[in-house]
Amino acid sequence: MIKWLNNELADFKEFGLAWYQFVFKRGYRWFSKFEKIKDTFTLVLYRQRGRFSRPFVHISMGGLIATGVALAPVLANSFPGVSPDPWSGDSPNSAMVQLSDSQTTTTISDKVGDRVIEYVVKTGDTVSKIADRFGIDSDTIRWENNLTSVNEIKPDQILRILPVSGIVHKVARGETIYTIAKKYQANAQAIVDYPFNNFADDETFALSAGQTLIVPGGKKPAEIPWSPSLYVRQTTPDAGSVTASGRFAWPMAGVITQYYAWYHRGIDIATTHGTPILAADAGRVIVAGWPDNTGYGNRVMIDHGNGFVTLYGHLSVIKVTIGQTVNRGDQIGLEGSTGRSTGPHLHFEIRRTGTTINPMDYLR
Repeated sequence: MIKWLNNELADFKEFGLAWYQFVFKRGYRWFSKFEKIKDTFTLVLYRQRGRFSRPFVHISMGGLIATGVALAPVLANSFPGVSPDPWSGDSPNSAMVQLSDSQTTTTISDKVGDRVIEYVVKTGDTVSKIADRFGIDSDTIRWENNLTSVNEIKPDQILRILPVSGIVHKVARGETIYTIAKKYQANAQAIVDYPFNNFADDETFALSAGQTLIVPGGKKPAEIPWSPSLYVRQTTPDAGSVTASGRFAWPMAGVITQYYAWYHRGIDIATTHGTPILAADAGRVIVAGWPDNTGYGNRVMIDHGNGFVTLYGHLSVIKVTIGQTVNRGDQIGLEGSTGRSTGPHLHFEIRRTGTTINPMDYLR
């Protein structure tokens, strides 16, 4: 019995040794071939100084994408309850649409373009009609298309239309928003506030040579506007010390440097730094400070209790606290340039049930 057991152990040992040698030699042989191929491929890429590296990466990524596309139906069918046919299920919008039995309404989006568009002149069009259609002034169309007369346009002519009234400017080396604003008799703050203008540095509003800027309200140098009234600077009346009346008083005396627009939801009033800011009407302070690090900077917001809320931005000093009640004409802070601001001014907004409205329609 012992002799038989020894023979079996010897056979098993011999079998294991033979199997190990077989696997090791085969594995080593294949591994050696793989290393040689890899070394050769690496040497070719190195000698060509990366010449073939980009095609190799592109081909590899293409292969991965092709493999993913080929396996997608198989993977989709492997999950129960998931249909590979995107049209077989319910529409993703079906849960978001509610129809009234009595009537339906259409809400017009106020989303605007972020770039210059092209418009084909139709029979009967005039410069003023086209300007009204796109909500800009005639001078904007004139300057962008180098028109010399209002009668110069003709059917099928292609006109470049800006998203706002003003000028398109290509930045030259060394220019800043201040020199550009001065060149076009515009407001530097309006250039900063325009949402589709980009800056190399959002803190200093630095510009890159060759980039394009929209200059809202810009006026082409050395030319008389066709609509000169658009460029008259308006001065606010002195707010003074007043009592609550249910109407909005001017929060500060100064020069209106920027009006309400779709991209600028208020008006800017500028004067000497540190000028007192007054409450436009009686109410309760709901914001006093810079709580969210946004472009408004230090600001005060007053809830007037009748659906209206007023906002006073870029203050240098705040003189009220949250929860405090104020009367119309009470001083709430001092003018400043905190936040996204290019100089001392007050950014003033009126909101009705959460929606910003044009303050010029309500100030008295």
